[in-house]
Amino acid sequence: MLTQWQGKTAVITGAGSGFGLEVARLAARRGMRLVLVDVQPDALQAAADELTHAGAEVLAQRVDVADAAQMEALAQAVQGRFGAPHFVFNNAGVAAGGLVWENTVADWQWVLGVNLWGVIHGVRLFTPMMLAAARADPAWRGHIVNTASMAGLLTPPNMGVYNVSKHAVVALTETLYEDLRLVTDQIGASVLCPYFVPTGISHSQRNRPAELVSAPPTRSQLIGQAMSEKAVSSGKVTAAEVAQRVFDAIECDRFYIYSHPHALGPVGQRLRAIVDGDNPPDPFADRPEVGAQLRAALRAAS
Repeated sequence: MLTQWQGKTAVITGAGSGFGLEVARLAARRGMRLVLVDVQPDALQAAADELTHAGAEVLAQRVDVADAAQMEALAQAVQGRFGAPHFVFNNAGVAAGGLVWENTVADWQWVLGVNLWGVIHGVRLFTPMMLAAARADPAWRGHIVNTASMAGLLTPPNMGVYNVSKHAVVALTETLYEDLRLVTDQIGASVLCPYFVPTGISHSQRNRPAELVSAPPTRSQLIGQAMSEKAVSSGKVTAAEVAQRVFDAIECDRFYIYSHPHALGPVGQRLRAIVDGDNPPDPFADRPEVGAQLRAALRAAS
């Protein structure tokens, strides 16, 4: 666990907004050196200016986390400037929905590229650096936090491509945790599973690469976008509160981090259905009016 933050290095992807920016702010207040990573230049520059003005030492890097070469260059830049990072927050993410058979190849490439491959690159590049630092110094401590979602523990309909990406992040991070425990006691891992928190992720299409823009959105995708924006914008838990929970979890070496623990009821229902061999439970059991609204909208569109 990390309890002494002063002078330590934090690598934060998706640092220009949402969870990433709030985690960076908290890290700066703790005296950490910051590596801010984002694909949106103006947001990245604004974050770098703010945190530099606050007194933090900042290395800002515009990176598409889905791109292996760009992530490898990032890792080299971090190593050259600060050495092995003590805290890695693989947080960059995008949102997309619609009926799962309507997602194009470009949709899958974009969402899996950012949400999953971005985390994979962060893990494969920074973990060896952290392990080397731990071997060289028995007092060295580090922690990796990967951002998944409650959609990584559930399977809400009409957002399959996002669900798949976040389930993979949960599995990757659970395995990372177990693998690390085989080889070291000096590096921990956690997975962040937020629910509906106003972060700007519902507008992530703004950063979609031109080469991965496909056909105009289908009716189901438009419906999913509207419902997602409504749910996210109405969230009462703030990104700043979730960022604090991230640091609290690191300090007590807690693996699962939730923004809305009360939302875990459906997770328990899903797991019981798996163990009992039952069919997947009704995702709208607690909100039947939402399910009725979605079914009516999709059936009217067909």
